[in-house]
Amino acid sequence: MAHFIAILLDDKRLDALKGTGLEDKISDLFGGALKALNVEVPEEAEKGIMEAFTAARIDSRGAITDVPIAFNRVLFEEIVKHKSIGKEVFDSVLARADEIKEAAAKESTYLPPPDIDLSDVEELQKKPYQSA
Repeated sequence: MAHFIAILLDDKRLDALKGTGLEDKISDLFGGALKALNVEVPEEAEKGIMEAFTAARIDSRGAITDVPIAFNRVLFEEIVKHKSIGKEVFDSVLARADEIKEAAAKESTYLPPPDIDLSDVEELQKKPYQSA
């Protein structure tokens, strides 16, 4: 059975995928509230992932989960770079395993906050009481 990795997409990541031919691979989650790119993992790459990242597991859907956030970040970077979700992407990701492990070690002590544009919220906070 082929397994996959789901990469959650925000607006910035969606924009990065435009023009790559991967737009038709994007699926909706939770009624369209979230978007995801489901990437099928070749068997050799799956073995490499499971060996390199011991916390990784395969859930009941057949999804590889519990990989470091840094792994997902590098995987997405390589997908955009190669404009593909093929074997070459996983070869590049696994070649960067030491880099990913180093970043993952930092994640275990400090998880950076997501990069979210809060300018509209900050503007609303200037005038907390809106007139009708």
